[in-house]
Amino acid sequence: MFFHRNSSTERLENYLYDRDRKRILLMVSAMGERTARALEEAVEALVTLDGPRAAAVVAQDGAIDALEGEIEQECLLSLAMRQPVREDLRFVFSVLKIVTDLERLGDEAANISEKTMALLGAPLFQPLVDIPQMGNLVAAMLRDSLQAFAQNDAPGALEVIRRDDVVDTLYDKVFRDVMAQLIADGIAEEDRVRRGAALILISRYLERAGDHAVNIATRAYFMITGKRLPDRHEARRSPAPEKGQP
Repeated sequence: MFFHRNSSTERLENYLYDRDRKRILLMVSAMGERTARALEEAVEALVTLDGPRAAAVVAQDGAIDALEGEIEQECLLSLAMRQPVREDLRFVFSVLKIVTDLERLGDEAANISEKTMALLGAPLFQPLVDIPQMGNLVAAMLRDSLQAFAQNDAPGALEVIRRDDVVDTLYDKVFRDVMAQLIADGIAEEDRVRRGAALILISRYLERAGDHAVNIATRAYFMITGKRLPDRHEARRSPAPEKGQP
């Protein structure tokens, strides 16, 4: 005997899946905000050379990892219990990829803090201007990419992708400025070289964090439109559909 779905069954399934979706979105939002705060705290700990603050960022990385596992479990349970249609599958698979990027972004925050703890005890190589700007920009990109995902905002997702050029430019500037200063120093002390290299590495961590924010925005765009962006350059040129429209 075959089970025939009637309108009541379909309404119940739609209600249950909508409930699952809202719960998963809330979990992703919470994980994203925790990750953004970790990134901001990591950069602030660097600026102030605050060892305990940096250590706290490293310590909470495990909690971010745990959130990834919890969200993955919710997604897989939803797939197993419901009969999702194509759009629902896009949502679930996009979430599974997004939480991976969030976990890796949390790793970058921990990397910054670990490098900060290695720099304690002496002045920074040079005053920090571009690195805090990078941190603020990447944290904003992360929040905006998740907002675009939650609100079906394809133009917002594309705007996040376009802002990555600024992050890349700032990374290049940090690299050039540090190298120029080391060259101007001539034969520099080993510790000063190490401190300069640390700033380059930290800016690289932030640049990679920006890449993860872009990945999230790209996945949001796919979830909303069903269309894949061939590459970032294409994304930066692409006209966006109206908000909430495929």
